[in-house]
Amino acid sequence: MTAAQEKAPVPEPVLQEDRLDYTPTARSVHLCRRRAVRLVSEWGYPNHVAEVALLVSELATNALLHGSVRGRLFRVHLILTATALRIEVSDPRGERLPAVREAQEDDCYGRGLLIVDRLADRWGVEPRTVGKTVFAELALRRRANTGVSP
Repeated sequence: MTAAQEKAPVPEPVLQEDRLDYTPTARSVHLCRRRAVRLVSEWGYPNHVAEVALLVSELATNALLHGSVRGRLFRVHLILTATALRIEVSDPRGERLPAVREAQEDDCYGRGLLIVDRLADRWGVEPRTVGKTVFAELALRRRANTGVSP
């Protein structure tokens, strides 16, 4: 079979999905983090809520600080498949691409993507017609029901 005849991999079916737009304010970061944690727990992955909370917080904060445009919203999109949870945060500033950098010891900012890079199994940036989407993916491991709350 030639390369032209090879079939592209079939994407995994989406089991759960949530998408909501937020105003670019500090309060929105708190709201989207809380919503994501609640949904991931309801979807059967309470053992991932701490990772999800941190990833959503970092990506939403970056959208707020580096991707916001007056009068434009940012979007948080959660996608659950059988093997992964994908967190996408879209903002209107496509010309401002994120990059991991090492912050100095006394820097107040600059560690967000370093945290995302270390916590997520995969992350990246995808262009949009207007703006960009920064995503982070977690490979899912379902905790056996032990009768103990997380």
